[in-house]
Order: sequence, then C-alpha cells, then structure tokens
Amino acid sequence: MIRRLLATALALAALASPAAAETAAATFGAKGTPSPHPPYSIGQPSRGCLAGAARLPESGPTWQAMRLGRNHNWGNPATIDFIEDLSRAATRVGWRGLYVGDISQPRGGPLKGHASHQTGLDVDIWYTPPPRLDLSRSERERLGAMIVRSGDQRSLNRNWTPAHAAVIEAAARDPRVERIFVTAPVKLALCAIAGAGDAAWLRKVRPWWNHHDHFHVRLACPPGPGCVDPDPVPAGDGCRDAVWWVTEALEPPDPNAPKPAPKPPLRLADLPRQCAEVVTAR
Repeated sequence: MIRRLLATALALAALASPAAAETAAATFGAKGTPSPHPPYSIGQPSRGCLAGAARLPESGPTWQAMRLGRNHNWGNPATIDFIEDLSRAATRVGWRGLYVGDISQPRGGPLKGHASHQTGLDVDIWYTPPPRLDLSRSERERLGAMIVRSGDQRSLNRNWTPAHAAVIEAAARDPRVERIFVTAPVKLALCAIAGAGDAAWLRKVRPWWNHHDHFHVRLACPPGPGCVDPDPVPAGDGCRDAVWWVTEALEPPDPNAPKPAPKPPLRLADLPRQCAEVVTAR
C-alpha cells in the first residue's frame, strides 16, 4: 500500500512539473510500450487511458493489423479476444478474415485522428474483405480501405455486399459489444433487412461521420477498477432517426450561424488521476 501511494504521489507531482504543459496526446504518444500494471481500462473512451495493454499480433490465421507504423494495435485483453473471435466469424460468411485498423496506443490516452480509442476498448474494422492475409509491412501502409458509401453520402455503392451486413450483425450480437459506429447508409441498409425482432442488436449500430471505409466497434467496460461506460444507447432500433443523417444532416450549413469555439487539446490533468501513474510508470 505504501509503495502504491508513493507511486501515485510521484505521478501527481509530474502533473505539476513543466512537462505537464505538454498535451496528453504528445505524452501518451511518446510511449512505445505498455505500463507494468495488471490490464484495465481507465475512464471513458474519449477521456481515459489503458494500463497493462495487450498487443494484437501483427498477423494471425484470420486477421492482419494494418498501418503498423502507427503502433496502434494495443488494447484491453478483452478487445484482443473480441477481434480474434470476430475474425473467425467473418470466415463463416465468406471472408478470409479481417483487416484491423486502429485500436489504441500502448498506454491508451488521446489518439491522433480520433476522439475516442483512449481506453483500449475501441477498434476500427476495415470494410475491405481481405483478398489475402500475407500482406507485407509496406503493403499495409499503402493499401487503402474499401469505401462502401456513395459520393453524395446518401446511399451505398457497389462495394457493399450481404457479407458486410453479416459481419456487422455478428459483431453487434456479441454481448461484449456496447455500440458500433457506421456510415448512415449502412445503418439504413441493415434496417431494411433486419427482422421485426432484431432491435436488440440493431440498436447498437449507430450512424456517425467518417465511417465510410470502416466500422468502429466499442466494447462495454470489462470488470476492473476505473472504467466508465458511456451513456446508454437510446431505446428502439434507431432506424427512423437514421434518416436524418442522409437528409437534413447533409444540408449546407447556415453561413451566418456562429461557429463553435474549437476545443482545447486534452492535458494530463484532464484525464482520470490514475492515468498519471500509467503514463509515468517504468
């Protein structure tokens, strides 16, 4: 207990140092290895960190991790297990497996290009059905993910197949999954094929911007200290609300409307207090 209190005191002292003026993204991004703690997620997806992260192997029998140069293939062990399970499920609908995008950094925290992915419980799955699972490191940096949305953002293009729907449904039916973000036309396509009693999994699938080349799976908090689930997904299947995303949401904004002030970048002091210990541990 004394050693833990001392470690926490030292970590909090780091917050008061000049280095604390650095953004949390820079601080966590500089860490190339996980913290020496038991694995647990801390805080919320958009304001948290990850202790004792597990690494998704670069390649497996039914998956490949993409963009290896980012070093973003770290997550809570529950997330790694889920990815491997979903990749096997993908083979049952005709895919060879999955191409896996960003999960989290070795110690979580703010991740460049994402508002979330901070606790190791989020993962981006490419819509690309893998033609092969022996891509080289350089190929994984160059290859682009398949886009399934039309250019006007209102419908799906010819890349979309029933197998895409089956993979997303398999993910949504997994009890570990809290929600899935997709481009709005994907949500509407799933609504069109879902049965009357499918609201339980369909409600987990939520439209959100910039998910035209991947779907984003978020797991619920596994057992452990400090993890905070987001607000619950609204009741119902969400199909009627999804229409807004391909109609009113795409209308040109009012040029006279005041623009919201940009949000300042997160700093270490903005994260849960345990994150100071995670990011400074050796």
